Amino acid sequence: MIGNDVIDLSLAETESDWQRKGFLEKQFTAKEQVIILEAENSFEKVWLLWSMKESAYKIYAQLNEERFFAPKKFKCKLTSSDEGIVYFEGQKFYTSSILDGSYIFTLASLEKDVTYYSSIGPPYGIDQSIKKKLEEETGIYSSEIEQKKSENGAPKYYHKNKLLTQSCSISHHGNYGAFSLLLT
Repeated sequence: MIGNDVIDLSLAETESDWQRKGFLEKQFTAKEQVIILEAENSFEKVWLLWSMKESAYKIYAQLNEERFFAPKKFKCKLTSSDEGIVYFEGQKFYTSSILDGSYIFTLASLEKDVTYYSSIGPPYGIDQSIKKKLEEETGIYSSEIEQKKSENGAPKYYHKNKLLTQSCSISHHGNYGAFSLLLT
């Protein structure tokens, strides 16, 4: 299983005031708040930790077919500047992030080393991009590939009722869209 998240840092800067009273306390544990406040770039650290939580949440939601909002319960631990582990209800989610100054992209997985495909680009046309990638990998024409959503809205891709994706995660924010997938 995989989950991902992308954050347009320009949009986050204009739309979200992470420094407002109570924001950090509602979203982050005491340890995470220390990491944020002691960081050289606290703004970037807020959104890195947020994307780690969101990516892990997407895996949990796929596995358990339930949706909820409880970011503080997802506890982040950074193992390097771009890798970490998120803990939630006895599970570990391994994360790897790209921080390029314009966006933050995070991928989470249940296993430390997993083979997946990801793409980051404009927020439009993601469904078609996924179908084109599946066409490349499977030889099945993209026009014959269909997206269906699970009960909680997770995307799954099929050809004639045969599941093609073991796990798929789609995210978009501002000028960026991203998808990640594991093939069956």
